[in-house]
Amino acid sequence: MAPRLDFSNWWTKDTQKGTPVVVKMENPTFSVVEINGADAAFRPVEKSRGKNAKQVTWVLLLRAHRAVGCVTWFATVLWALLGAIKKRLIHGQGVAMESESDKLEKGKMLFRVIRVFLVTSLAVLAFEVVAYLQGWHFGNPTLHIPRTSDLEGLLHLAYVAWLTFRAEYIAPPIQALSKFCVVLFLIQSVDRMLLCLGCFWIKFRKVKPKIDGDPFKSDDVEGSATNYPMVLVQIPMCNEREVYDQSISAVCGIDWPRDRLLIQVLDDSDDESLQWLIKAEVSKWSQKGINIIYRHRLIRTGYKAGNLNSAMSCDYVKDYEFVAIFDADFQPNPDFLKRTVPHFKDNPELGLVQARWSFVNKDENLLTRLQNINLCFHFEVEQQVNGVFLNFFGFNGTAGVWRIKALEESGGWLERTTVEDMDIAVRAHLNGWKFIFLNDVKVPCEVPESYEAYRKQQHRWHSGPMQLFRLCLPAIVKSKVSAWKKANLILLFFLLRKLILPFYSFTLFCIILPLTMFVPEAELPLWVICYVPVFMSLLNILPAPKSFPFIVPYLLFENTMSVTKFNAMVSGLFQLGSSYEWVVTKKAGRSSESDLLAAAEREAKSIERQKIHKGASDSDLMESEKFVEHREAAPITVKKTNKIYKKELTLAFLLLTASIRSLLSAQGVHFYFLLFQGVTFLLVGLDLIGEQMS
Repeated sequence: MAPRLDFSNWWTKDTQKGTPVVVKMENPTFSVVEINGADAAFRPVEKSRGKNAKQVTWVLLLRAHRAVGCVTWFATVLWALLGAIKKRLIHGQGVAMESESDKLEKGKMLFRVIRVFLVTSLAVLAFEVVAYLQGWHFGNPTLHIPRTSDLEGLLHLAYVAWLTFRAEYIAPPIQALSKFCVVLFLIQSVDRMLLCLGCFWIKFRKVKPKIDGDPFKSDDVEGSATNYPMVLVQIPMCNEREVYDQSISAVCGIDWPRDRLLIQVLDDSDDESLQWLIKAEVSKWSQKGINIIYRHRLIRTGYKAGNLNSAMSCDYVKDYEFVAIFDADFQPNPDFLKRTVPHFKDNPELGLVQARWSFVNKDENLLTRLQNINLCFHFEVEQQVNGVFLNFFGFNGTAGVWRIKALEESGGWLERTTVEDMDIAVRAHLNGWKFIFLNDVKVPCEVPESYEAYRKQQHRWHSGPMQLFRLCLPAIVKSKVSAWKKANLILLFFLLRKLILPFYSFTLFCIILPLTMFVPEAELPLWVICYVPVFMSLLNILPAPKSFPFIVPYLLFENTMSVTKFNAMVSGLFQLGSSYEWVVTKKAGRSSESDLLAAAEREAKSIERQKIHKGASDSDLMESEKFVEHREAAPITVKKTNKIYKKELTLAFLLLTASIRSLLSAQGVHFYFLLFQGVTFLLVGLDLIGEQMS
């Protein structure tokens, strides 16, 4: 409801303060003096009284200069924004819509709901502006409805009817939903605080998994290699043209006895030229004495789970005790196995050792910086605390070492969801296996640099857990684990962190908050939209203190991503069409400085290729050289495009409309939050964050 913005009282404001005192003496020689307060007679004369016309002119000119400066700054920012939009959308190679012909139905219902909210909000805003200009001011929170004699026309009558209908029928359900979301918000905030306290306790007590002595030390020098267990290393990949050679090179450099190590390159690529390039890379390392093989499936079903399951069915796998898994963009350090495998010794209940990820491109752009904040909190707080106190967390799908016996007893890799890593972790936990997280063992990798790649990754990460929850719930209830473990899996692991978080984030900040601008009776308190979110953002940034300047963009971007996460959560929970969609995350092929130096050294040694390949057949050498030359002679044409995201753009206009409505209510914090959040949605909807998709 529109309050009365009447500034007349400001100019008619009584400037007198204190209680007037009249002093009269019997002797009339004294004059009457009016004293405003105890020290009024001794106060200095106001400077405004001594100003002449010239001084007033200079003051006005100074204020005008400041106003012009503010307007110029705003115009510069607006012009830069328009220029960026023009550069990305007009001068780019092309503009692609979010939904192609085969994805028209994806998210259509959510888009329609948001569009209805936008159209309704625009209509109500126009109605409120007309009412405000007509002088129909109704204060808040007490609603004053004018008498019948005060009604002036049908429009006024309609406005009063709208106020009554809004207060009696619209406000109560919005208030109930907002209270429900606020309760969920507080519960999730308490969970985050407890995780942070657990992390502080771990840091303070310096708690971390330790290796006692040298597990590979042996008195028998000749048989020292037998102390090293047999380890299988798997590198699943699919059309990873940018990074396949980096990953294979890094894994082949792992310090482990060659007769105790086997590397499987599991290639699911459908590009024949890329298949030949990967074969050539494998052949090159095989000729150097590395025990490495190349596998390609003819029937590529089940995505990554099907690829891993097919590799584990090989007869020679029974000779190995552990399996390490690395995605195609991961580059493990040479001492990776020596820092992870020893934890399995004398610990028969241990099924998984998970290492932490580090990111070679975390400072590439704003999008990668924001992802680094989220993932640092996930590893250092969530997984480390759960690993220390519960011996359970979700397997990250890569940079981990499994005991093959634990995989086999838990049912192996299943193709029923897009989160096969979380699936096997839950089943292994229900079978009594324990997990260890090593926060000090880091494996370099990449985060998506384009919003399109990040969006698809997040859709898979949030739809898969809901699929898994539907499938695993009966098994969790019927399992023989303790009631505490069952409650942790159902209430915390799945419901609170996978379902409730995207639900309240989207509903509270993207739907309810803008609606309350048109329904002031259900207005959210200031601490819900400002104080608590900022405090929680501070907690999230603690594991990455260098990212503190990005706290505001992080808060706004997380609310923006709630649209994708909420849509993915719903599609996974109700088994919609996009819930089983798997899109390989686009890589850029970044390398750390040490990786680049190692690559340069290998390139220098390629001059002595004949010496290195001594003993290899001439046909293998010719084949390897042929495809290396083909790779160098056939550069790939890269076409970069922008995408338009309709849901994000529609929500941007909804939030900006609500911010305009908040001006009528003189709600400062609400206005700024809605304005900045709307601008963030606008930038994301126009694909102006991160790199362009190629």
